[in-house]
This record gives sequence, structure tokens and C-alpha cells, in this order.
Amino acid sequence: MIPATEPVAAVTDAADEDLLTRKEASAFLIQFGIRMKPETLARLWSTGGNGPPCLHVRHRPYYPRGVLRAWALNQVSDLRSAAPPAARGRRHG
Repeated sequence: MIPATEPVAAVTDAADEDLLTRKEASAFLIQFGIRMKPETLARLWSTGGNGPPCLHVRHRPYYPRGVLRAWALNQVSDLRSAAPPAARGRRHG
């Protein structure tokens, strides 16, 4: 058995730098409970919406795994029992 030359944390950090295509990013987000088609990711980016940040390599979008993970975790809110106060004021009826 050959001993590892790099610490486990360094391997995890390297995996976070993997670049995912829109299709791969869509599949990756499912593990966080976010179902988003590749087309939706494209629309969010092109309209300047609140989609995950990406970088472009030769005009093709790629999502760094670690950045995508951080974005996904930021999208999940705490468990709520009622609408927030600001939303309650907007209710009709």
C-alpha cells in the first residue's frame, strides 16, 4: 500500500475546483433538493437572475463544484411555520 502524499483536505479542495457542465450542475444540485433543468440554469445566467455563478471556457459555461455547493446551501432556508412579516402584508383577501 502506498501512503497518501497529500492530506485528505487537499483532495477535497481539488474536487471543489472540478468544472461541471450545465447538465452535470443540474444533476449535482439534486442532492441539495434543488431541481433545476440545464435550460433554467442558462436562463438565470443570461437574464442576470439569482442563479449560481459560472465561468466560461471558450464561450461554454462551467460551474466550479465548490462554488455550486456553496450557492446551493445558501438557497435552503430554515424551517418556517409561517410567512415572514413582509410577505404577510402583501396577502390579498
